[in-house]
Amino acid sequence: MRKLYIATLLLGLIGCTSDQLQLQPKVSARFDIRQPVESLGTVSAIGNCAYTFNEAALTNAGWTKILDEQFANLNNWNIWYGGAYNNELQLYQAANISISNGNLLIAAKKQKVTGPSLPGSSTKKTFNYTSGRLESKALYSAGTTNPKIRMVARIKVPTGYGMWPAFWSYGDPWPTQGEIDILEAKGQEPSTYYTNYFFGNTAGTNLVSGATTTVNSSVSLQSCFHVYEVIWEATKLSFYLDGNLVDTKSSATTGGNYVSSLFGKSEKIVLNLAVGGNFFTSLITRNIVPGTMEVDWVQVYRSN
Repeated sequence: MRKLYIATLLLGLIGCTSDQLQLQPKVSARFDIRQPVESLGTVSAIGNCAYTFNEAALTNAGWTKILDEQFANLNNWNIWYGGAYNNELQLYQAANISISNGNLLIAAKKQKVTGPSLPGSSTKKTFNYTSGRLESKALYSAGTTNPKIRMVARIKVPTGYGMWPAFWSYGDPWPTQGEIDILEAKGQEPSTYYTNYFFGNTAGTNLVSGATTTVNSSVSLQSCFHVYEVIWEATKLSFYLDGNLVDTKSSATTGGNYVSSLFGKSEKIVLNLAVGGNFFTSLITRNIVPGTMEVDWVQVYRSN
């Protein structure tokens, strides 16, 4: 979700209470320039509001759970404070993130505030919207020790023109540790989402192009929860919706043969809801309707 950066600054984490964790500038900030979707292709998928994720079947198949986030608290996460990239319109702040009945809620709001233009920046900016972004404290890596990593989340994406919810992973400095976009959606497209990935050998330079896949679900992604997942392994990324394989990005065929370059890299998991930005084409800002992204749980598995 967060792509090309053209400037670098040092970042660092500061500790706060579990419900007010703030992500302050640390390793490398990115002025990301995300263009409207350049599609690898479009696929049709069968969505299922009644789908039940079968943990026992995964365990029996040799998968070991290494993260089971049920959102009793936010102890496993850092919360972003400041503006962002891609010409997004929101200030990310802790006040827009809450837990209700075991679900994580990320609420975008039409709200005029002043805050850092980027996390940790001394430059202030006036924003017309606020929202939330969380990043996992733990890093995950598919590599020789854990050849397969499976990242899974049960999410209800928001309605609302101009909403940009995402479930993804990346590492710093971007994109040298890669980025995997498991779910990106637009609030005005109730049955569509996108998958993608990025990589580059040099900070600030992405080498992957044309790796976006458009996934059209048979049912709305906004009216109920759905399960989104990726299996990350040496030569491919396999994406699933409600237990059905919807997309495979192979090092031999996709985006310039860089999937295998992700193997051995370390990435954090991100959940966020952006408002507007370069992901949209000809966005009419006066038509923006804020919404709320809901996350039931996040799980990570490893396997040989």
